[in-house]
Amino acid sequence: MAEEETEEEKVEEPEEAPQQEEAAPAEESPEAEAPAPEEAPESDAGGDAPAAADGDAGAEDEGASWKAAKRLEKSRQPAETRPERSPEERQQERDSRRATLSKARRSRRAKARAGKPAGNGGTPPAERTRTGQPKERQGTVVSDKADKTITVQIDTARRHPVYEKIVRQTHKIHAHDERNEASEGDVVRVIETRKLSRTKHWRLIEIVEKAR
Repeated sequence: MAEEETEEEKVEEPEEAPQQEEAAPAEESPEAEAPAPEEAPESDAGGDAPAAADGDAGAEDEGASWKAAKRLEKSRQPAETRPERSPEERQQERDSRRATLSKARRSRRAKARAGKPAGNGGTPPAERTRTGQPKERQGTVVSDKADKTITVQIDTARRHPVYEKIVRQTHKIHAHDERNEASEGDVVRVIETRKLSRTKHWRLIEIVEKAR
């Protein structure tokens, strides 16, 4: 009998333990639930809504270009009210603003030039030196009507480098004849010289053959 009683007590003990544990939270629950209304006032809930909206707007702005973002930021700023002005006053204000910016730009460039050492880089100007002898050509005088100027026709014939055909070309030049010695039909030799006029930079050397 004693063994049966001990078994019943062992069986009953685990059943009583949960009841005590369940009773303890039941007693504590009113105290835990009491501060709940104070922690969640309606004003806090209302204040979180605009913050979320601003976050969504910021996420949308990130996808836009920087110009759109700048335009949006400018539109959100309060507009400055100005008195009504005439077109002449507006133009005068624009001119003064441009003059101020131009003055600041000139001073900035002057400082940059002053701080830059002379010849700090770049390719130096090429020296114009003549190499070799001046060109000489032989041709026929086709006009001597101008004073101290003759028109010489030069005929050239050369073989084409690809097609192997003889290519003939004719061009006319103006040459300086100081004594008016050459006449139409003469075969003359001319040499390249400095520019004497708009179209003349050749000079007569000699008359090779007089016209018949």
